Amino acid sequence: MQLLIKCIAIDMDGTLLNSKEKISLANAKAIKKAQSEGIEVIVATGRAYIEAQHVLQEADVQCPVISINGAVVFDQEGKVIASHPMDKMEYRTTREILAQLEIYYEIFTNKGIFSKDKAYTIATLADIFLTAMPHLDAEYIIKQASKRFDLGHVVEVDNYDDLDKDDELEVYKVLAFSGKLEKLLEAKELLTEKTALAISSSGKENLEISSDEAQKGIALEAFVNAKQLSLKHTMAIGDSYNDVSMFMKVGNPVAMANALTEIKQICGHVTKSNEEDGVAHTIMEVLMRNALVTS
Repeated sequence: MQLLIKCIAIDMDGTLLNSKEKISLANAKAIKKAQSEGIEVIVATGRAYIEAQHVLQEADVQCPVISINGAVVFDQEGKVIASHPMDKMEYRTTREILAQLEIYYEIFTNKGIFSKDKAYTIATLADIFLTAMPHLDAEYIIKQASKRFDLGHVVEVDNYDDLDKDDELEVYKVLAFSGKLEKLLEAKELLTEKTALAISSSGKENLEISSDEAQKGIALEAFVNAKQLSLKHTMAIGDSYNDVSMFMKVGNPVAMANALTEIKQICGHVTKSNEEDGVAHTIMEVLMRNALVTS
């Protein structure tokens, strides 16, 4: 028996967004159509709210946002409805491990995203993305990496230690990047051994480190419960490891065609790629299915 879908959670990078980091017209229209038919749509992303909201506003899409993998959840009006900062001691341990392994990282906080070296950051990200996707234009990649600073989404600081002096600072996530996968694996092993933090990734070249309560699946479950809905009637669409906690919670997990093989195996159901408006395709299938169930 097919169940009505009453809530859809959608990942951003590699899912809702195409390779140009934009929401296509088809995806935007499908989301609005779903909302008009009473379906709760929520974006679930590893991005900070300011980064997510910038892209959503460009496409004129309004919806709640699970940001930083569940560390902070915002309602449709931009009000914080839940937050889960990292434990301060575990945050320090994380920094020590990453520094020891010489792994570049950024810090996501309640006061913004911080990077220690703008030029190095841009060069590092460009190198990682060009290595992973050599078909992309180098100039475009560098421009995209620079844009996060140009828009004010990421702030350059001289020393991360200076941030520790701010008693009101809450750290939500440490995002580590490296093109050397063995270093990331070693960091993950050490973090697992020495902390109780949640460690996921949105790609082979990064680690997303946060409180064990800051997971997309946990945040989505709380959102669904608050709306008095059921996870059985909820769908999650994604492409990477930081979406797994959602997939394990919902009754209808969907992987993108561009998702990793392991992700496709977890979900079972695979839709079109992010370049083929896979989100729109899936939503329209849901709307047709819902119509059949209620007819």
